[in-house]
Amino acid sequence: MKCLRLFYLLVYCVIFVGSASYGFAQSDGGISGNFQIDAQTYKEDTLIGAEAIAEKMRSNGFLNLNFTKGAFSTGIRYEMYLKELNGFDKNLGGENGNTGITYRYARYSTEDYEVTVGNTYEQFGNGLIYRTYAERGLGLDNSLDGAKIKLTPVKGLQVIGLIGRQRTFFNLGAGIVRGGDIDLGLNDFLENFGQGILPSTFQLRVGASVVSKFQKDSDPVLKLPENVLGYATRMSMSFGDFSFNTEYAFKYNDPSAANNLTYNNGKALLLSGSYSTRGLGINVSMKSIDNMDFRSDRSAILTNLPINYLPAIAKNYTYRLLTLYPYATQNNGEIGIQGDLFYTFEKGTLLGGKYGTMITLNYSRVHGLDTTQIDEFTYNSEFLKFGKRKYFEDMGIEISKTWSKEFKTNIGFMQQYFNKDVVQTPGYGLIKASIIVAEIAYTFAPKQTIRMELQHMSAKHLEIDNQGNESDALPNLDGNNGNWMYALLEYTLAPSWFISAFNEWNYGNYYDGTKGDKPDLRIHYPSGNVIWVHDALRVQLGFGRIRGGVLCVGGVCRVVPASNGFSLSISSSF
Repeated sequence: MKCLRLFYLLVYCVIFVGSASYGFAQSDGGISGNFQIDAQTYKEDTLIGAEAIAEKMRSNGFLNLNFTKGAFSTGIRYEMYLKELNGFDKNLGGENGNTGITYRYARYSTEDYEVTVGNTYEQFGNGLIYRTYAERGLGLDNSLDGAKIKLTPVKGLQVIGLIGRQRTFFNLGAGIVRGGDIDLGLNDFLENFGQGILPSTFQLRVGASVVSKFQKDSDPVLKLPENVLGYATRMSMSFGDFSFNTEYAFKYNDPSAANNLTYNNGKALLLSGSYSTRGLGINVSMKSIDNMDFRSDRSAILTNLPINYLPAIAKNYTYRLLTLYPYATQNNGEIGIQGDLFYTFEKGTLLGGKYGTMITLNYSRVHGLDTTQIDEFTYNSEFLKFGKRKYFEDMGIEISKTWSKEFKTNIGFMQQYFNKDVVQTPGYGLIKASIIVAEIAYTFAPKQTIRMELQHMSAKHLEIDNQGNESDALPNLDGNNGNWMYALLEYTLAPSWFISAFNEWNYGNYYDGTKGDKPDLRIHYPSGNVIWVHDALRVQLGFGRIRGGVLCVGGVCRVVPASNGFSLSISSSF
């Protein structure tokens, strides 16, 4: 098998280099790409839980190369993990580090059709039934290695078909994935759609997807389905200042390690709507999920080999303390709502002042589904009803104000309810937190800006049972207990230099005030960064303590261990 892969790789490289050479000779082809390397040194720091790393330094890196000539394009990606940065899946680096070409494709594209062989990324609708993508910060890459065809037979109609196996680190998953999608824009497809009946601004799209996976049943005890089918239907419409989107997905039973071998079918519903006009924006969404963890290998867990994507019903924050307890989508069952409101007081009004003032309100709430166990492998659930057990709640207000051309501020207050027993680790209870943030930016000379952030979190840790009943505060369990303070100072010399220093202080962590064998856990996490940008090149050097925690992107998360040392990141595109 390895010899066959090497043969394919050699043939592909010959084609790539030959095509590139031919393209340059004809003067109408070109090569583009990008690269990035992230390296970090590790120093043991038992106080913050930073472990000793044998290599002392580790790195992740990649290089993308793409060649285009007319309707033809091809590309490869070389990746290296020497070894993987601490916190990424150990399968990326293996025992001695891994390097190699993990992504290669060839594509021929016209106005009417597109054919791709090799690795592909694609999303059907909102991704509830199929999404392949790469998120390097999570170490997630579930690209499909096979073939994809995309047809546009008539205006407004697009049809996609694909087949292949998913990437799992430096190999391919055990399952075969087959899928198809049809998307129809009625306003383009029908020239006079809705004329004389619907508003002139009315737009309507409908779509449907079907995806199946095959994996041989080798379980000695259970009878597992080898072919698992899922499908989804969707609709989106807009008219004037309003827009609405909905998608429903269904998946037949697929017992796996990720869903505790349940034989229940899976289903998901996503609804979202928005209204936008001068000075006002409103977004609302609702999502319900029941047993929708869908993977091409029934033994896969965490971020490995997902076929679909289930977005989180929670706001993505950038403020540091608001990332202490990020919400991760519970694929096996949840129901939630989220709403955002943006209002801008116009310039010249009492509250708007000379430059205007914007207020942002946010609210999100997620519950589990109430279930009744039927037997060891099946249960009943109420799909559209909020269960008794609350998983997460977040509410906040931010006020952004421009006082002058040089001076801007943003002030916010947020409250969070985080059921850590469910979302992260059983036995760690419930966190209730209140967070205040203040951001100030002052441009004191052409291209020179000073920015400061001040944040405070007051947090209580409580016990909670399956019925949602709370009890007294818990002692220190996870190293993140109690109150936090955060301060950042950043200097920018546009467009090339960004220098920052910050400190997180867990000043409210449990400490009995004695000096004996028990350490003082009220720990400081000082860090600094210097960033230099020149054209497309970006170089970042950092040093300091980084607290452990969880990094989430769109509801998909990975654990980030605490560290102490230098970090270096270099990236560019060409």
